[in-house]
Amino acid sequence: MSLSLYSPFVSTGYSHWNHPNHIPPPTTTSALPPSLRQRRRELRSVLIRSLDQMEVSGVDSEGKEFNSAQEMWREAIGEEGDETKKTQWYRDGVSYWEGVEASVDGVLGGYGHVNDADITGSEVFLKTLMQERLVNGGTNQHLVALDCGSGIGRITKNLLIRYFNEVDLLEPVAQFLDAARENLASIGSETHKATNFFCVPLQEFTPAAQRYDVIWVQWCIGHLTDDDFVSFFNRAKGCLKPGGFFVVKENLAKKAGFVLDKEDRSITRSNPYFKELFRRCGLHLYQTKDQKGLPQELFAVKMYALTVDIPPKVHKTRSKTRGNRPQIIK
Repeated sequence: MSLSLYSPFVSTGYSHWNHPNHIPPPTTTSALPPSLRQRRRELRSVLIRSLDQMEVSGVDSEGKEFNSAQEMWREAIGEEGDETKKTQWYRDGVSYWEGVEASVDGVLGGYGHVNDADITGSEVFLKTLMQERLVNGGTNQHLVALDCGSGIGRITKNLLIRYFNEVDLLEPVAQFLDAARENLASIGSETHKATNFFCVPLQEFTPAAQRYDVIWVQWCIGHLTDDDFVSFFNRAKGCLKPGGFFVVKENLAKKAGFVLDKEDRSITRSNPYFKELFRRCGLHLYQTKDQKGLPQELFAVKMYALTVDIPPKVHKTRSKTRGNRPQIIK
C-alpha cells in the first residue's frame, strides 16, 4: 500500500480495520497569522455545515452512533482550533501502523491474498484512463506518478513502475518506506524507476508543481480529517500536468454515512460523503469503477478518477452515455 494509514480493507461490520499507512502529527497553527487561522476555521465550518445538510450519520468501531459528521469529528479531534487533540489523532494513527509488520500481509491487514485482485482491478482502470486522458495514451512521453500512502511499495512495484518512467513514493511510516526502498531496489530500469522516497505525512505534503501525470491515492485518505482532505487536494491540483488526473481508491461505508475506527484513527466514508468532499475540492468526477473479486466480509472498494478541469472533448465511445461524461460532482 502506501501512505494509507489504514489497511485497504475493513470488515463490513463495525469492528476495527487495518490500513497500510500513517500520518504523523500535522504542523501546529499557533505560529500562523490570526487572519489565516480564522480563515481555516471558517473553511472547516463551511465544510461541516455542507456535510450536515447531507445528514451524514454514522457509527464508530465500538458501535456508538453519531447523528452527524460534525458530532463525530468534535469527539475525535475536539472543538475547532483544538490542535492538540488533532495532533494526537495523527500520532495515534502512526503509532498503530508502526506496530504492523512491513509485509504485504501486514499492510493489507492480514488479507495479503487479495493483492492480485486489487492490482488487476487497478490496472484495468488505469489503462483505460491513460488511453483517454493522456496524449497518444501516454506513449513516447516521460510519465511521472505519485504513490500516496505507498507503504512498502506494493502498488508501485506491481503496477505503477510498469507504466510510468518515474514514481515518487509518499509514506509517513519510516519502516514501511525503508522496506519500499529494498523491495524496489532491483525492480524497474533506467527508464522505469522509483525516484523519490518522501517520509512525510499526507496532510503536510506539497507536491512539486506540474510534475505528475497521475497522483494515486489508495487506502490512506481515511486517515485525514475532512479539512485536511480538502487542503491536500487543493494543494495537489497544481501538481498535475495538463491532462493529468487523480485516482482515489478507497473502502466504502454502505450501512452508514461513515464508520470511525477508534483504534487506528481512520474513517471509512460513504460514496455521498466522498462526493461532497470532492466537490469541496473543486474536482470533477471523470469515471468510477467498483473493485471486484474481494472477500464478502470486507468493505466494498471503489475507484474514482478525478480531474481538475472538464476535458474540452468527450471521447466518442463515451459520448452516447450521458452518465459517463466527465462532470462536476453534484
